Amino acid sequence: MRTRTALLFAIVFCIAASAANSEKVGDQDWTNYVRIAAYSLTNNNAEKIVNSAAAGHVFGIEVDNDITGRYESFLDPTEKLKAIQAVAAKAHRVGNHAFVYIAGTECITANAADVRHTLAKDHPDWLQRKVTGEPAIFGGGSAFWIKKGDEDVWISPFATEWRTLYMQRVRQIAATGIDGIYVDIPYWMTHFDGWEDSWASFDDYTVAAFKKETGLDSRRDLKLGDFADENFRKWVNFRIRALTDFVAEIDRNAKAINPRIKTIPEIYPGIEQEAARVGADVYQMYPVVDAIAHEYEFGGGDHMASSRTPLDWFKYQVGMYSFRAFAEGKATWMLNYSWDGDKHVDPRESMKNLAMSEIMAGANFWDARGHMMSGSNDLPTRSEILKWIKEHEKTFYSPRQPIDPIGIYFSPATRNYFAEEFLQSYRGVLILLLQKHWEFQVVTPRTLSEFRGRTLVLPDVRILDDDERKWMAQFAVTHTLVVTGHDATALGARANVVRFSDSPGKAYLAALEKDFAGASPETQREFLQALEQNATLKISASPWLATDIARVNGKPHVFFANFKGLRPKVNAVQSPETGATIKVQGRGRGFFLPFLGAVQQLVGEWDGVETTYKLPPIHKGGVAWVVSPEEN
Repeated sequence: MRTRTALLFAIVFCIAASAANSEKVGDQDWTNYVRIAAYSLTNNNAEKIVNSAAAGHVFGIEVDNDITGRYESFLDPTEKLKAIQAVAAKAHRVGNHAFVYIAGTECITANAADVRHTLAKDHPDWLQRKVTGEPAIFGGGSAFWIKKGDEDVWISPFATEWRTLYMQRVRQIAATGIDGIYVDIPYWMTHFDGWEDSWASFDDYTVAAFKKETGLDSRRDLKLGDFADENFRKWVNFRIRALTDFVAEIDRNAKAINPRIKTIPEIYPGIEQEAARVGADVYQMYPVVDAIAHEYEFGGGDHMASSRTPLDWFKYQVGMYSFRAFAEGKATWMLNYSWDGDKHVDPRESMKNLAMSEIMAGANFWDARGHMMSGSNDLPTRSEILKWIKEHEKTFYSPRQPIDPIGIYFSPATRNYFAEEFLQSYRGVLILLLQKHWEFQVVTPRTLSEFRGRTLVLPDVRILDDDERKWMAQFAVTHTLVVTGHDATALGARANVVRFSDSPGKAYLAALEKDFAGASPETQREFLQALEQNATLKISASPWLATDIARVNGKPHVFFANFKGLRPKVNAVQSPETGATIKVQGRGRGFFLPFLGAVQQLVGEWDGVETTYKLPPIHKGGVAWVVSPEEN
């Protein structure tokens, strides 16, 4: 079992509620409440898997016997289908849910030199290729999951015969009664050494599909890697759409057999330019699947939670809140890694930091041993975390509704073509608001019409279509549009459009990267004043805490994550945040739920207009909320 790395943080103010393992919880389903662990599935270990999951408070069992990603079972899946059926039945008997791993566009043949039939030998025309014609064939050492002697190939989703057989396997898996199909890395091959700048694939099937759609020859009519080239932009869009259509077809085939089954792709690119390079864009995929498992990573390093700086944690937080906005209520699973042998860091503390960061952002926790999908760095700690999440799952996974947010616009097209400039500005603005402890909402082209905030920020957004411009023109009549850096609005001089020719978000991120401890949100005072924040819920805390505000079950909640004192590979125990307060209009009763702790009632000081609640020391994180005097 395999995977990569990454994640972030947060913490939440909130009301405790009990678990709900039913198929439907309001408008949500079981995917919103999973507490995941993974297991290798054989012909005779289904009962052992289900019993182990129950003992460890696991809800949402990943099992792996990979029918499509192993050439032998791709041709004959009979035995593996029986194992999937057995584990599904046993999970259902105890009220659990199980989902099965299948590879996306990758397939491995074991001991390739010693067998007559491999996928590459039998079907060389199926393989993805560089523009020079080199096929996507790899051996042991190309990735940690490829054993010595194995043949690893990457297949074009346009290879007709392969795709037909692949969808047949999907339907057979759906017929077993399994609750979900987990599709690992459905990518264009651009992530192995030597392939990063290939912008593959240029196999005959893919070239023909692109020419049919655009009239262009992708081998000759593109300036690969040149985002100023309109034809290359068409290639970028085509590749993203192709993989989105591929997972949508998986979903349709599975649901044709079992309408309740879930499709969950595993994707490692997040909000960064890698989404355009690999072609798997989570923003585009969320509408056509039931959930996404984010093996989120960016930048260099080993991506372990124990290796993150405080700024890394804030960047991961930005990623998770973006994913939650893309999901529009669907589940966001985080497959990330807490610890990989750092001698000076307690793995248990790293596990807790990772869990805290994810659940406080409303994402589902899935930590594994090393870079694998299965196992744990410390099973008792994982069990403790999962048990606590189960006890308070409604706090973390009930829908979070905006109260009076400042909108931050995520532009997928700008990210695709101007990734570096846009992301610096976008990240900087969001981290600024997280540290300032102001309510924010990530807004996308799909959610523009639903945004009800008074101010929307365009952080160096360079690409807007006619519908986006029309909406923004209407919005700016009665609300405030703040444009930083490049102005793509074409709105001209308008009273309610505030422009910054520079990029305050980019400047603030640069200051954080230079000296995280020395950077202050107040350095961007003019920009903050332009946002016209006038909240009825006010938070006082240090910039070491990331704060998210939302209404949960009708009550205002604040989500805190503490990163004070964390040092990569040296210290995973936070310095407690003391003296933090929340202030609300009117009177009420306040509560606080510390991470892995129990609910405490807060003492409020009433001044005739507002009530101020002083929070207890915040160690890793916690959840607070205020209710009316008569509520619990």
